Amino acid sequence: MTDEQKTIAFVVYPGLTPLDLVGPLQVLSALAEFVPEYRTVVVGATKDTVGTDTPLQVAPSHTFDEVPSPFALLVPGGTVPTMRAMSDETLLSWLRTAAASAELVTSVCTGSLILGAAGLLDGKQATTHWILRDVLAALGATPVARRWVEDGKVITAAGVSAGIDLALHLVERLAGRQVATNVQFAIEYDPEPPQGALDWANQPYGDLKPLREHTLREGLAANPALLEKLLAHA
Repeated sequence: MTDEQKTIAFVVYPGLTPLDLVGPLQVLSALAEFVPEYRTVVVGATKDTVGTDTPLQVAPSHTFDEVPSPFALLVPGGTVPTMRAMSDETLLSWLRTAAASAELVTSVCTGSLILGAAGLLDGKQATTHWILRDVLAALGATPVARRWVEDGKVITAAGVSAGIDLALHLVERLAGRQVATNVQFAIEYDPEPPQGALDWANQPYGDLKPLREHTLREGLAANPALLEKLLAHA
């Protein structure tokens, strides 16, 4: 690392959703190729390999202690393990310290709930996976139904694949539209899903309340105070 480089730190914790991490990491690693002023790292409490919510395992390149003051940070989401991470004081403490000096504090999917648990969403507009969006209100945020939401230096993305859109937005913000377009071409990001665009007026789900409550109860069983707080908005 040179003195001029700005570090973008991607957070790892057990049980995260890989695409939440790897999608934006691929985009912003490409930014570092086009603009050497930036570098990407993956940080965790240790450098030990951790599991995800798929068979894939990931290993951080750096520990929290090695990256105390990143230029930007990104927290990926997940399901029950992400709810558990909301009570991980080692993670939350690093986020508070890093966010104090960071120029960008970002998340993908339910990673925003971790930011909220760290007290970083107070008074902010934010989004997350649509199933748990309303829960953001219990964490001091104003829930917004958009692909990504920018409120000052805090930028949150909706579910999973929205992290790629967030990352391309960050590239444009940091290096301009042409570089962002170059990166989009480099990863050939031009989504045309076989089923077409999502029809939000006709979601293929019924009452989501039981699923939300189950996820929260499973993940926050060891933190009854936070569980009770979030269940009020579930």
